[in-house]
Amino acid sequence: MRDRISGTLRLWFSPQRLREEGTTPDYRFSLANERTFLAWIRTSLALVAGGIAVDQFLTGLRWGARTTVAIVLLAGAALCAVRAVNHWVRCERAMRRGEDLPASRFPVLLATGTAAAAVLVIAVVVLGLAGR
Repeated sequence: MRDRISGTLRLWFSPQRLREEGTTPDYRFSLANERTFLAWIRTSLALVAGGIAVDQFLTGLRWGARTTVAIVLLAGAALCAVRAVNHWVRCERAMRRGEDLPASRFPVLLATGTAAAAVLVIAVVVLGLAGR
């Protein structure tokens, strides 16, 4: 397990090592994989912007609620960025080896965390917990 993780981390920083895996796939698939990676990075950047916006502009919310929502969004952003590169490497390796693409639970975790942050803000607003 530890060797597998360290091998994957090495691929993050030395993607040329992927060429040692299997055969080169059709470039269209590699480029589609890269576009997916970039979409995850855009999602991560949007979550960073959301976390900063909550912290800086929702000053009507109590400090604890505002900080909690901001942290949930920023943690989701960090996880999304790390997951993006990991998923890119795993998919590229699977394509080169002729294997099935890896399944991922991350989209549902990201969606659940983002929904939880939204529900928390709604609850704070509806219950009138905003600080004044």
